[in-house]
Amino acid sequence: MKRKKNDATDAEAICEAVARPTMRFVPVKSEEQQSVLMLHRVRGTFDPAADNAGERFARPPGGVRHRNSTGHVGVGMLIALVEDDGHNLIPPLARSALLSLIGQLREVHEKVGEMDRQIHAWHRSNELSRRLETIPGIGPITASAIAATVTDASLFKSGRQLAAWIGLVPRQNSSGGKDRLGRISKQGDPYLRRLLVVGAHAVLRFSRKARVPPTRWAAELLAKKPYNVVAVALANKMARIVWALMTTGKRFEAAAVL
Repeated sequence: MKRKKNDATDAEAICEAVARPTMRFVPVKSEEQQSVLMLHRVRGTFDPAADNAGERFARPPGGVRHRNSTGHVGVGMLIALVEDDGHNLIPPLARSALLSLIGQLREVHEKVGEMDRQIHAWHRSNELSRRLETIPGIGPITASAIAATVTDASLFKSGRQLAAWIGLVPRQNSSGGKDRLGRISKQGDPYLRRLLVVGAHAVLRFSRKARVPPTRWAAELLAKKPYNVVAVALANKMARIVWALMTTGKRFEAAAVL
């Protein structure tokens, strides 16, 4: 860094950075990839609105929040409860206020559903996205988001580099030959990170209900680490598997990671 920031020193710094052998550059996404990511971004703006409305519906005056009252299914149940005037569970004034929001909420759900259909259609037409879906914990939404975001996986030398780029590796504060690892860095792509962590939670939750451990590695980790730590570690492993599938062109094989 040089003092007196101006256009000349900025241009010199850019030229210096371009000449560095270890410098990585962001590849240009195709119009198709940008369009798919735009669908994901717009869908992401509607989903929190529906979830927030569900939280509001879930707390009627004088009532107790139901454990299944959130999410798309829970919001649908609460809408039916509000529209049903054959009971007195909701005060009339509260019912009148909530009825004014139901139309708007249904419109949001219809828009999210339409975007989901478009994302699923693109997912079915994309060979890479279909291969990524074979990984446990990764569905069409996550697979299509990764396929549209990671333009060239060969730019990463290892799966760990991809996981670090997403922000799923511990933050390091190492000095004097001592390795000190903290929480995950949360650098990189927050959307992909959230999708992978949610997928990891789904794998662990399903294995808990089915009473079948997802992998021997995850079962051993659950025995000595907190649940959320294991979920993030599993998300990190999923990101590494994604890199392996993208660079080799293969499909997921469970026997290879057990």
